[in-house]
Amino acid sequence: MRPLKYISILAVVVIIFSACRKDPQPLPSEITKVEPEPTSAIKGFYLINEGNMNMNKASLDYMDLVNGIYTRNLYNQVNPEVTKGLGDVANDIGRYGSKLYVVVNVSNKVEVLNIKTGKKIGQINIINCRYITFNNGKAYVSAYLGKVGDPKSPNGAVAEIDTTTLTINRSIEVGRQPEEMAVVGHKLYVANSGGYSPPDYEHTVSVIDLRSFKEIKRIEVAINLHRIKADRYGDLYVTSRGDYYTIASKLFVIDTQTDQIKKVFNIAASNLAIDDDYAYIYATAWNYIAGKNEITYHMINTKDETLMDRKFINDGTEKNIKIPYGIAINPASKDVYVTDAKDYVTPGKLHCYSAEGRLKWSVTTGDIPAHVAFTN
Repeated sequence: MRPLKYISILAVVVIIFSACRKDPQPLPSEITKVEPEPTSAIKGFYLINEGNMNMNKASLDYMDLVNGIYTRNLYNQVNPEVTKGLGDVANDIGRYGSKLYVVVNVSNKVEVLNIKTGKKIGQINIINCRYITFNNGKAYVSAYLGKVGDPKSPNGAVAEIDTTTLTINRSIEVGRQPEEMAVVGHKLYVANSGGYSPPDYEHTVSVIDLRSFKEIKRIEVAINLHRIKADRYGDLYVTSRGDYYTIASKLFVIDTQTDQIKKVFNIAASNLAIDDDYAYIYATAWNYIAGKNEITYHMINTKDETLMDRKFINDGTEKNIKIPYGIAINPASKDVYVTDAKDYVTPGKLHCYSAEGRLKWSVTTGDIPAHVAFTN
């Protein structure tokens, strides 16, 4: 046994060392000025940067449109007590009422923030959560379940969250690796991917009755589904990523009155945003055989379901976007926001295009800028 005196001296040394050691410091916020829009009906928007997996580099930025101020790393400055920051891979963001919800995939959580300040007010733990949507006082979160990348993962699920108490009310099993969701009427549509077990992909959209919270059917669509967006006519636009080899990415239209496919667009579609009668689409379609990405931009008139000659970027600056990764439409000004993930490991870019398709401004973001949530 060591002498008591030795133990006492050792304790003092440990205390001094601990006092001198610095706790992890949050990344400093950075401000970028762009042309202000003092009369903007939309005051601003949050943008989440996914960050690189297993590096806790997810981050939250805010664009103040009225004053023309873009703030990087807002979350870390507002929540310095959260030593690991926002977490690992921020996969989606959504606003509902006075709250902002951030789905942090690999950290297995949904962070709930004050919409005005970005201050954390709650957290819901969900394994391998992916996307979020809202309806009638509830939030719905899709989740892969199981470990990231595990081909033996079980079927996925959708969790129903009470947005007042921030607790999970119910959950329902769907297909493997469910992705985006959309609500039309009393039905929730879920795009199943099966992305952890190629070539055995899923190929269905789960249909959930929100009143009973039961899966009532699955709609056969195509393999490896991802995005699903509703237009104002009750139709759903669903993307299939294909198999990255011989089965190409396509865009499908589902009539929610019949729950049947009504149209197929033979264009690649990685992501899309729908505003009024227009769908804005980009594709970064990787093909292993060709060994390269093919990047395209399209617009569809959702009223008559036709592919348009018009592009939402028409000033030639799309050639400066290396990897388009996110898209959002300002519902008031009709400006189009396109993010560029660049090389996936360094800060990306956010580009603002006018409704006429001309570049208005660009700012530097965090790593892998992805999703936008507007504020009033």
